[in-house]
Amino acid sequence: MLALTQSLIIAPQWIGDAVMTEPLLRRLRERGDRLTVGALPWVAPVYRAMPQVHEVIELPFRHGGLQLAARRRIARELRGRFHVAYVLPNSLKSALLPFLASIPRRIGYHGEARIGLLTHRLKNPKDRPPMVAYYSALSGESGLEQDRPRLVLPDAHVAQALEHHGLQRGGYVVVAPGAEYGPAKRWPHFGALAALLDRPVILLGSAKEAPLCEEIAAQAPGRARNLAGQTSLLEAFALIAGAGHVVSNDSGLMHVAAAFGVRQVALFGSSSPLHTPPLSDSAQVVWLKQDPDYQPPLDCAPCFQRECPLGHFRCLNDVTPERIRALV
Repeated sequence: MLALTQSLIIAPQWIGDAVMTEPLLRRLRERGDRLTVGALPWVAPVYRAMPQVHEVIELPFRHGGLQLAARRRIARELRGRFHVAYVLPNSLKSALLPFLASIPRRIGYHGEARIGLLTHRLKNPKDRPPMVAYYSALSGESGLEQDRPRLVLPDAHVAQALEHHGLQRGGYVVVAPGAEYGPAKRWPHFGALAALLDRPVILLGSAKEAPLCEEIAAQAPGRARNLAGQTSLLEAFALIAGAGHVVSNDSGLMHVAAAFGVRQVALFGSSSPLHTPPLSDSAQVVWLKQDPDYQPPLDCAPCFQRECPLGHFRCLNDVTPERIRALV
């Protein structure tokens, strides 16, 4: 007989979404659940920065396909360990593992017609609420939508990363110029900004963003260092936690910086800070849609498109590096 409520969390597949689940997990732990998170490898480090999580299981699944044999194998290993599963993604395949593991209570949104796979289903919201509220509703309690995500790393972990890269805590600026969604979320002036800054600039991102970061570093020789694809995600988190400032697009690393409480500037273009803002008092949002002095008004924003449908990218192109320099 298991003493505590043993809960399995099936995590979202994107870093930003994973950060937004932290208030839900914090509340589950406060009411006595012992939390195990099943996450894809590129998201798992987010949950290793949540002290309330007891165990992280990396799931060896790929994008696309049910991969039923692998899910059945892992389900056999999990069977009998958990009282309840919280399925945070909305896909059918994300609900398969708890079902195959015969976990008695399986909670999630209705999602992709998951009748039978889930025992407790919330209705899909007509207008999707802010992400913290969306995930926190799965707890069955109210009030959590006001909570802000928090990530924590041991000071020794941060100090080790800073020593490895020859950096002083608070003495450098992290620039995260990538955005998975597409060009309409990527500010084009990071290189010019790096050349204006009077502190070392550390460029972070994935391996596929390394060429972009190399172009930016070339515009600020001797000042900007490209570490994209050269750090683990946890090491990147440590470098963010130790930074004096973070400048980024609307991206997963933006939400990571907010959860660490680092001073940051977040640039929005085709997306909206009304839906996915950095949830931190230390964050400054720049979005020309909300700038009363910017003319003509950006009636096209937010368009939520990967590419600018009008071809001008004004929402990001017209934010000058000098404006951001004044905020950092």
